[in-house]
Amino acid sequence: MRIGVVTFPGSNCDYDCYKAVQTAMQAEAVFLWHKEHDLQGVDAVFLPGGFSYGDYLRAGAIAAHSPILREVKAFAAEGGVVAGICNGFQILCESGLLPGALVRNRGLRFLSRPVRLRVERSVPPFTSAYAEGELLRVPIAHGEGCYAADDATLDALEREGRVLFRYVDERGEPTPAANPNGSARNVAGIVNAAGNVLGMMPHPERAVDALLGSADGRGLFRSLAEHLSAAVAR
Repeated sequence: MRIGVVTFPGSNCDYDCYKAVQTAMQAEAVFLWHKEHDLQGVDAVFLPGGFSYGDYLRAGAIAAHSPILREVKAFAAEGGVVAGICNGFQILCESGLLPGALVRNRGLRFLSRPVRLRVERSVPPFTSAYAEGELLRVPIAHGEGCYAADDATLDALEREGRVLFRYVDERGEPTPAANPNGSARNVAGIVNAAGNVLGMMPHPERAVDALLGSADGRGLFRSLAEHLSAAVAR
């Protein structure tokens, strides 16, 4: 397996993704520069966290029009697997690959701390290694992580099973107090209609080893590895 990790000016989680791919997926990782038009034959693409292009205009707004995003959009349209984490989620929404938008946190402050997530569905390619309803402890680090969408979009996401992760408390309940940024309906991660593009604000790549405080993020990388291995076998 060959996994691409896009690097934009201002990315700061690209190396975290790179190492998580190597350790949690046992796969080859390659960096993809924002100006490139070649995805180097990768089997999946990660858009990492950080502050692409300094978050000028809006978080992810400039990156959504970068040369590499043209290739990523074409890759996704052909069924390629794409995962955007934190700033990557913002880029996916700004580029139209995912619905809605990420806006300023409810408290207007940058947040960096562990949160609890509930896995809403156990499905490939991103969550098959988890059990439905499983509770995870994964860190966040963002100032514009409040997921916003109109009621029709939110209803469609719920109805179609496209919410994969939700912010919850220690009992697994999606309470207002458990929602760190004010995201609509405690949404922490969603997929597109085809299910091959994921956007999530928490950082699973920072939770792949107990020494980091949690290994709960490994399931996402294991799910992806199993999915891609099965695809190759077919």
